[in-house]
Formats: sequence, structure tokens, C-alpha cells
Amino acid sequence: MSNEQKITTDIKVPNKDLEALRINFPHCFDKDGNFQLEKFKNNLTEKEINFSTESYGLEWLGKSYARLLASDPATTLLKADETHNAKPENANSENLLIKGDNLEVLKHLANAYYEQVKMIYIDPPYNTGSDGFVYEDDRKFTVKELQQLIGIDAEKAKRILDFTKQESNSHSAWLTFIYPRLYIAKQLIKNDGVIFVSIDDNEVAQLRLLMDEVFGEENFVAIFPWKKRTAKSDVPYGISQDYEWIICYCKNYFNAGFDVERKYYKTDDYPNNRWRLSDLTTQKVEHDRPNSAFDLIDPKSKKIYKYNPKRLWGITKDTFDEYYRKGKIVFPDDYDFLNITIPAFRVFESEDKAKALKKYGSDNAKKSASTYLPKEVGMSEDGNRENFEIFKQKTFSFPKPSSLIKHLLRTIYETDFIILDFFAGSGTTGDAVMQLNAEDGGKRNFILVQLPEPIDPKKNKAAFDFVKTELKAEPTIFEITKERLIRASKKIKTETIDKQIAEKQKEIRDLSSKLDLENKNEKIKQLKSEIKALEQQDLGFKIFETIPIWEDYNFEAELFDSSQNLFDAGKLTEDDIKAILTTWKTYDGIALTQELESIDLSGYTAYYGNGRLYLMLKSFTTDSLKALLEKIDTDKHFEPKSIIAFGYHLESKSLREISENVKTYNNKKKSDIDFITRY
Repeated sequence: MSNEQKITTDIKVPNKDLEALRINFPHCFDKDGNFQLEKFKNNLTEKEINFSTESYGLEWLGKSYARLLASDPATTLLKADETHNAKPENANSENLLIKGDNLEVLKHLANAYYEQVKMIYIDPPYNTGSDGFVYEDDRKFTVKELQQLIGIDAEKAKRILDFTKQESNSHSAWLTFIYPRLYIAKQLIKNDGVIFVSIDDNEVAQLRLLMDEVFGEENFVAIFPWKKRTAKSDVPYGISQDYEWIICYCKNYFNAGFDVERKYYKTDDYPNNRWRLSDLTTQKVEHDRPNSAFDLIDPKSKKIYKYNPKRLWGITKDTFDEYYRKGKIVFPDDYDFLNITIPAFRVFESEDKAKALKKYGSDNAKKSASTYLPKEVGMSEDGNRENFEIFKQKTFSFPKPSSLIKHLLRTIYETDFIILDFFAGSGTTGDAVMQLNAEDGGKRNFILVQLPEPIDPKKNKAAFDFVKTELKAEPTIFEITKERLIRASKKIKTETIDKQIAEKQKEIRDLSSKLDLENKNEKIKQLKSEIKALEQQDLGFKIFETIPIWEDYNFEAELFDSSQNLFDAGKLTEDDIKAILTTWKTYDGIALTQELESIDLSGYTAYYGNGRLYLMLKSFTTDSLKALLEKIDTDKHFEPKSIIAFGYHLESKSLREISENVKTYNNKKKSDIDFITRY
């Protein structure tokens, strides 16, 4: 199959909700694929579900505009810092630091990291009027355009544009700023993942309502009070505001993969063993797990629950009867108090206790997190002290202590997952991840995003001078983030990793000197394995940044012919081509840390990864095509599912030649290959 795509200027966050509606309510879409809301409402009304014109929720000036920002295409490309990324400590790292507006970055990450992030922690601006929060949107819409895009009247459109074009720290501006970021972030979280958001009294009420809307009220977990300082005496009304708040939500309460106090039910049919619900579905699709692609039938009511081809049951048809006999399957009609629409797993409290006993030992068999944060998590002064120890001067005001982030990280069962922080600030989250991995041997990886926000020399002269003079860089917060990670990495290696390695090497020497110690060789082998794991700890990070798409990159593929010169591709540099390739591969679901393989096609270099072959450069010839077809036939490790060509750099003759041959060539592997011309 061959087609053309205009991707570079049309990178949007995928609408998975719309895909779910398309699967379950196909009759509510017209022939052009548009969702018919009224038909959908009528369909539900027929099933006696009533819609009310009034509902409980959070409304503000700019809410519809905030939704537009979440779905609006990205206006940037992604570019790698090749010099930094090539350094030995960074070359194989799975950690990421991305420079740019976090809304843009989240849009770029939406495909490659969809449901890949286990935990998000963010510490956004608090909207205090003095914390530097200024909402000034640079997206260019006229009143008429905004009216058409979000369906509002001219007066409201003008009011929205007025407050987005001026310095504003109103509640409406803050909510408009944070909403699209949380909306996209939710899509990156795994089904058993969580998000923690730090906030103070100024916006905690609004944030709680907003997160109810984005994540669902049923997925609220807790609000953790964090003591940030000791009480002050000289404060208004004599009340010292010593606490901030960390709001926690999960993606799916039934499947939350962290240590929280679970919600158990006590019912008459199981009087001596309380139970909870767990998700019965899995992220596996029909192609990967055909034995789980079946309709579940409630043996009592005979009601049928159809399977979702993109999210199957977590059991096979063969095991359903066994689980049902053991009381492990709960149907929506089984209990009046349940608020579920599809069958779920029943997990007994005795099972949780047994699992906890195995994991934590007899003294801590029922471990769970508490909203009480112990003193060990530290206060603002601890964050200041930690920052000073790294930089030998004050470079950042009131950073969170790494001990706080480590405490939150420990609430996750696993030790191998991705954590995202898109308000990276001084880089505390990345430091905490590396520290905790060094302590417990974990394989957690971080993705940090930080805007290159200029440092004001009047407000923080020390930081300004440090970045400009010592780092010899543009004085921005991003440079502080980057340097914190570099210095923290070296500190962890010296003070933790190297120390542990030396201790284990001494143990090996001591064991080697003993002739008759039982299991000596096995113990030495284990120690050597532990040393190797320590030496392989990921203490590096790769850097990427967003760069603007060129203003005249306005090519419309369907209007193009050889006489037109809408965009001068000749001015694209090698770095520009690499940025387009990085952006495209991320859009195609390939992680930023995954390098594409260079493929030689008779002197022409193509790039290959995850079943996609990219033809980005000029001078693709008939010999290149012959080499490509031969490689498909003979190389068992090379099996592209799609070939993607940069339309500006390949002549129309070459594009036709590739398209025709890919379509008609009967390769020995019998592979179906799509050919895509992309701009």
C-alpha cells in the first residue's frame, strides 16, 4: 500500500477515547468518520441513562481553549544533543533530559511513550504571584479562528485571547496552563501507574477538582501533607503556612501498582475474608493473545460482555470456569454497591497478606503507604542544603529534597520503571532516581523536561553568574538542571557505587583465602554478579531539545508538482534532516533513547528500526532500490513493515519506482510492505 502523509506540521496527541468509542459504538460515526454526539446520547437514553443539563464540575474562562491546546498540533521538532549523547556515560543511557516547553514535549512523547510511564511527579508553578508563574500563550489565533475552533461567541473568544496575551496569574490562566499538560500526561501513564503533584494552598482546591475531571474522581488516592518548614512567628494572623500538599491519583484504581491502603469489601458470602477488585483486562491485543479474545458470559444472568480487541481479558477461555468456581470473577450485577460496568478479578485480603509476607518478611507483612510523611523526607532547608553541597553555592530557590522523591518512588512495587517529571527545575527527580537505584539495585529510568527559562540576574545573581561564567552557557534554568544531573551522577558513583564495589571486592578476597568454606564458589560468583550490576548502573542521560519548525515549511502534498517551489529543501542542513528523522521516529512509536540502525543500500544510507525503514537523504538510485530488494530477500534480521521516504529529497521518479516495486515485488519472506511518502 502506498500513501502520502503530512506529518511534520501535524503531530497531534492520539485520541484513544475516540478510538474506544469507534470500537464500541461504530453506528455513532458517519461515513466520514465524524462522531455524532446526539446519536450517541439518544442511544444511551434508550437504555434509560438520563443526561442532565446541569452537572457538578469545574468551569473557568478558557476551559475550551485549554482543550484546544491539548489537541493542537506541535509546532516544533525534536533534536538530539549529539556531542553530549556520544559521551561514554551517556551513549547507552535510558535516561532523558529534554529542553523545551513541556506541552510541546508531551505531544512529541505521546506515541512513543503511550502507557509506558509508571509514575509521574511534578512540582508546577504554584500561582502565588511571586513564584515566577506567568501565563502568556504564544499561539497565534484571531478571534474568528478561535470562535470556529472551539465553538464560542466572539466576546468570550476575545476575553480568552486577552488573558493569554498578557501577564496573568489568575485562577483561569493557571487552570488553562495546567489542564492540557495533565490531559496528555494521563495518556503516558501505564494502566497501573500513578501521578503525584505538589501544590500549595493557592491552587490546591482547583487542582483537586481538575484532577477529578482528568483522571476520574474514583482514581483519587490521597493528599499527602508535606511539612516544608518549621513554624514562623512573623506571619499574618499568627498562622504559619508550614505545609504544602502532594495530590496522588492513579490511572486505574482497580489495577494500581503501588503500596496504598486498599479498599476491601466485607460481604456475607465471604464473612471471614475481605476482598477487593482488580482489573480483569490486559493491554494485550487480539493478535498477541488469541486465546483471550472471547465474550464473557455471566453464568447467573446470562448477560454477555464482549471483549475489546485492543484490550483483552487477562484470562483465557480455558481458565474462566476454574476462576469462576473459586469465586475469583465478579460481575457487575453480583453486588448492588459495586460501580463497575465490566467483570473484574476478586482478590482476597488473605492473598494480599501472603504476597506481602513473601515480599516484606514477617515483621512487615501488611506494608502500605500512609499519608503521613516521615521526618526522613526532609523539608525545604534540606533541599537547599543538598543543592548547595552539589553546586557549592545557591543556584535554585527551595528545591524539593531528593529524600521526598525517593519516598514517593518507594511506594511503587517494582524497581524497573519509567518516571516522568515535566517540571524538572533543579533536577531533584533525576538525582533521586539515580540515588535510589544505587541503593537498591533498581533499574528505574527518568524523563525530565525543563523549559530554558532565563535566569533573572536581579533575582538570582549567583545562579546567573555561575551558569554564564563557570558553565559558559546561556543563563537558563535548563543549564542548572543539566549540571545538577552531571554532578549528582559523579557524586553517586564516588560515594555509593565505588564504595559498594570496593566492599564486595574485599569480600571476594576474604572468601578466596578460606579453603574449606561451604558454598565458597557460589558466594564468589554471586558477588561478582553484584559487582557487574553495580558497574552497569545507569548514571548518564541523553539530551534532546525542541526547535521550531521552519516558517516556510508549508508544503501541501496534494498540491505539489515539479513546477512549484513552496519550500526550499536545499537549505536543509544535515542537522535539520536528523531533527526531522528524530521527530518522525518518535511519532512512529520508537523511544528517543533507541538508536536507528544505519543501512547501506549501494552507497545510499537509510535508517531502520522497529520494522520501519526511513529514506531521508537525496541521491536514491535504481542501484539503491536493487540493494533494498535484495536485502529484504536475504537478510533474516531485516524485515521492514513500512518504508517511509522524505518527499522533498527523493525525486518523483524514484518515489514512483519504489512504490511500484514494493507493491509488485514478491519477496521471499512474503512480507506486506507499506510505502509512505512523508513531508
